[in-house]
Amino acid sequence: MSFHFKTAVLTFAAILSVASCKQSTSSQANNDYPEREEFIVDLDLPKIKERGYITAIMDNSSTGLFVYKGKTMGYEYELLKLFCEEQGLQLRINITQNIGEGFNKLNTGEGDILAYNLTVTKERKKRIAFTHYHNLQRQVLIQRKPNNWRQMKLHEIEKELIRNPVDLIGKEVVVRPHSSYYDRMVNLSEEIGGDILIVPGDTNAETEQLIKQVAEGKIDYTVAEEDIALVNSTYYPNLDIKTPVSFSTQIAWGVRKNADQLLGALNDWILRMRKTTDYYVIYDKYFRSSKSALRRSRSKYSSINDEGAISPYDSLIQNASAELGWDWLLLAAQVFRESRFDQNAESWAGAVGLMQVMPRTGREYDVTDLHDPEQNIYAGMKHLQWLQRQWERKIEDDNERLKFVLASYNVGLGHLQDAVRLTEKYGGNTQSWQDVSQFLLKKSRSKYFNDPVVEFGYCRGSEPVEYVDRILDIYQNYKEILQQESQLQAIAQ
Repeated sequence: MSFHFKTAVLTFAAILSVASCKQSTSSQANNDYPEREEFIVDLDLPKIKERGYITAIMDNSSTGLFVYKGKTMGYEYELLKLFCEEQGLQLRINITQNIGEGFNKLNTGEGDILAYNLTVTKERKKRIAFTHYHNLQRQVLIQRKPNNWRQMKLHEIEKELIRNPVDLIGKEVVVRPHSSYYDRMVNLSEEIGGDILIVPGDTNAETEQLIKQVAEGKIDYTVAEEDIALVNSTYYPNLDIKTPVSFSTQIAWGVRKNADQLLGALNDWILRMRKTTDYYVIYDKYFRSSKSALRRSRSKYSSINDEGAISPYDSLIQNASAELGWDWLLLAAQVFRESRFDQNAESWAGAVGLMQVMPRTGREYDVTDLHDPEQNIYAGMKHLQWLQRQWERKIEDDNERLKFVLASYNVGLGHLQDAVRLTEKYGGNTQSWQDVSQFLLKKSRSKYFNDPVVEFGYCRGSEPVEYVDRILDIYQNYKEILQQESQLQAIAQ
């Protein structure tokens, strides 16, 4: 064994030994590179296109993916949506806070793209394939300014801060386990010739949670990519993020090593996307617009915060959902699709308020003020109840029936009944939304809206079909992001 290799091993062992004294999870700190060959599912782009959707493995963060005032947002999310649209695929989300678990989910087929703010490393390339980078970033030290920094001169503040990584010798740096930050701190410890006390955070700890802990004085140091650090320094002005601890590294997405066609399609798209204005608009929206980032961070209607609220009307939606027998996040998704939680919204057709209730429908349920949130949601809920009763004897499967109810709410019960009759006439499955929706789409063609079995004439069927798809898409995102966050908060408490 060479002297340098032996020294590195001993240094690494010492670091792990110190870390294990600090935190019980450290014994498994960075064990995300299995020694034996692991199973990788055979699932490439043709099979993904056959099933109709891509699943992205992501975490809930202020830049990657979050819900703000009911809208699903994020740098990674918006880019993925554009790629999926080009490929004619739906985007599904699998929220996974632990990077090691994310690698496992990717290779076993629970997800198709690992879309963290992921640094490309040699060790990671042993397990997964990386796309072309979509960004280059340095890792920087996150440290707290002195308590009275606002009353101090700049040179006085500088004296209190670490600017040379050598000064990290003997200091505790808490980093996300299973991360490139951990690897970088191990390498830096060796490079500076002294032990940095590397303490892995909790297994489910997000980088932004550790940054918050630095700001609150719970820990002294952590590490993050410069763009993430920049956004979070907007939230916490007492943080300093100016000390780099690495050269620029590639930030990319990961795919399975045997998914060559998916990798090729992503690489082609990324190289084209990076030449467009849209890419820079999206990047600036999340990393350069400090006022917008600060506004989102302070809003109680953001999944970045701990309050878990979607809108000012959550309690009304929850009460109405209980009467419907729905998950409240499903009804919230419908309200967002209808009005984006604007109680004064009015459509060109005269629909009013949060659930875009027509005045004649409101009168049927004795509602007098459709701009009043409580009355509007009540009227919408009662109409959904009525639609459920119309379909409950005709559509056996609960999940399928839901799609018929939503479509009927959007376009009217009569047009859906026409589509069912057309489906039956042409030999389709009247229990299947997939089959019936195809005939709903065809009701915009004279051959079908003039068919003898059709009673309600022409219908622009693309609108209710898109309506159902969009609500279910929003609902899935709410479940992944908001329910996952609630579970993690419960664990933390």
